[in-house]
Amino acid sequence: MNVIIVDDEATVRNAIRALLNEHFPEVNILATAGSIEEGYEAIRQNNPDLIFLDIELPDGTGFGLLKKFSTVSFKVIFVTGHQEYALDAIKVSALDYVLKPVDTDELCKAVEKAREIINQADQQLKLQALSENLQSRKVLKRIILHTSDHLQLVSISEIIRAEADSNYTSFNLSGGKRILVSRTIKEFESLLSGSGMIRVHQSHLVNIAFIDRFVKKDGGYLILKDGSKIPVSPNLKKQVLKAMTEHLYE
Repeated sequence: MNVIIVDDEATVRNAIRALLNEHFPEVNILATAGSIEEGYEAIRQNNPDLIFLDIELPDGTGFGLLKKFSTVSFKVIFVTGHQEYALDAIKVSALDYVLKPVDTDELCKAVEKAREIINQADQQLKLQALSENLQSRKVLKRIILHTSDHLQLVSISEIIRAEADSNYTSFNLSGGKRILVSRTIKEFESLLSGSGMIRVHQSHLVNIAFIDRFVKKDGGYLILKDGSKIPVSPNLKKQVLKAMTEHLYE
C-alpha cells in the first residue's frame, strides 16, 4: 500500500511515519507534505492508495486539497486536533480519522480499515457528505447511513424520526422510506446533536421540524406531521418542550 502524509506539523508527519514503519513495514511512504500545494503535487505525481490528511493546513483546509481532484481515487484518513465541529462532520460522513497527538492503536485500526477494498462510489459519497457538512459550519446537513448492502446519503432535513431496534436503528424518512442501520440509537444521538434531532424517549429520536404537537394525556406524547405517535419520557419532557419553544423562534 502506497501512502502520502499531508500535515503542516513536522512532528506529526514524523510520528505517523515512525508508527507506520514499526507496525506496517510493508507500507511504502511515497512522500510527505506540509501544505495543500505540496500535497496536491505529491498526490498527482505519485498516485497513492492512501493519504493521511490534516484538516487545518496553512493555505486552507484538507478538504480544499481533495476538491482539486475531480475523482478521489485514494483512501483518506483525516488527522485532526480536538476541533469539535470538524470531528463531528467527519464522523457522520463515515470517514476514518485519527486524533492528535497520534495514538498507536487508533492509527493501526484506521490503516487496517484502509486495507479493505472499498467501492469508489462509496468513497465519493462520503466525501460529498463531508463537503456539505463542513460548508454549512453551523449544523450538519447530511449523514451517511450504512445498510446491510450499501451506503445511503441522507439529508437530515428528510429524517422524520429514528427508532431503536435492539442494536439497530430504524430511520423513517419523508416520503415513507425506511432505512435500517446496524448502529445503536445512542451513537446517532451523539452524532446528530445540534442538527435538529432530539432525544424524546429511550428508543426515539425526533426531528423537531416534524413535530406537530405535544399531547399531555397518557404521560405525554408527540404527534408528528406524518401522524406518528411518539412517547415522551417523563425525565425528557422539560427539555423536549424547551426545544419546541426555541424552534418557534429560529
